[in-house]
Order: sequence, then C-alpha cells, then structure tokens
Amino acid sequence: MTTTFTLDPNHTRLGFTAKHLMVTTVRGHFKDFEGQVQLEKAGDPLTARATVGVRTASIETGVADRDNHLRSEDFFAAETYPELSYRSTTIEDLGDRRYRVTGDLTVRGTTRPVTLEVEVEGPIQDPWGNQRVGVSATGTLNRKDWGLNWNRVLEAGTLLVSDQIKLEIEAALVSRPAAVEAA
Repeated sequence: MTTTFTLDPNHTRLGFTAKHLMVTTVRGHFKDFEGQVQLEKAGDPLTARATVGVRTASIETGVADRDNHLRSEDFFAAETYPELSYRSTTIEDLGDRRYRVTGDLTVRGTTRPVTLEVEVEGPIQDPWGNQRVGVSATGTLNRKDWGLNWNRVLEAGTLLVSDQIKLEIEAALVSRPAAVEAA
C-alpha cells in the first residue's frame, strides 16, 4: 500500500548558501514550491520516491536587487523557466536514520544528478490525526552545471559569486488519514 506525504509549506524551507566576494555567506530560499514523497512500502524509507517543484521567481535572499538579478536571464531566467524540479532516483541507507538520496535536478531545462545527505525524524501523529515526518537535507552543487554562469572576476582575482552552492533543506512532510483524503 502506497503512503503519500506532501510538503507542508508552513514548516518547510528550501534554502541555499553562496559565497559573496568569497569571504561572506549569502543565504536564500524559495517561497513557492510543492512536493510529495510516496512510500511504496509503509515505514520503509528505501522505497520512497520524492518529487519537488519550485517556482524560480519565488527566490528570496533579503535584498530586492539581488533577488531580481537571480530571477533574470543571468541566473534562473524565471520568465523562460518558471520552475525547477527534483526527482529522487536512488536511496542508500547510511544507518541511524540517515540516508544518501540521489535524484535528478532540472534547472533551466538542464537535468543533472544531485546527491543529498538526509536525516529523517518521525513519523509521529500530530494533534489532527495526520502522520508527520521531518527531513533535514544538505548537499553541494556547482551552479555552472545548470548554465548559471554569470560572474565577475575581481581585481584581486577572486570571484564575486561562488560557483559552489550549498543546499540546506528543512522539510515537514504530512500524510493525512485515508478517510480525510477520501472526503
């Protein structure tokens, strides 16, 4: 029996960091997304298949000019490519509720594999009768692999923006009881 968990947007943060001038860290996240995890066998994370869709225009770093630049053709080209997506392909059990999840990340029409280190908490039953699972995931990617090439070389020879991007994901997944879903 397949169990479906959906991302709870109020308790999920799809975050990232990049280096600015190679000495400070800039943090950002996406505000508009949806996703689900389907377990083919209840209680067995190795049977999970995750899919996530993210609206690229929802990027937010706390600086409007930077956010607009990230939405532009120099980076995400949000008007041309309004969504990026991730689909898990393999899961490896590392023990102690930790997993290595590899999946296909599509950005700007380019799909490449990304591996995440994942920790899982739960499941628990919430006060409304739903099952909840917490997921913390981290990973690193090179943005140029997806055509996010814009940069400036500074006088000192360093880059304005790092090529390496760290992913920092905190997700709450919710599965509603079958009777609620059928209503």
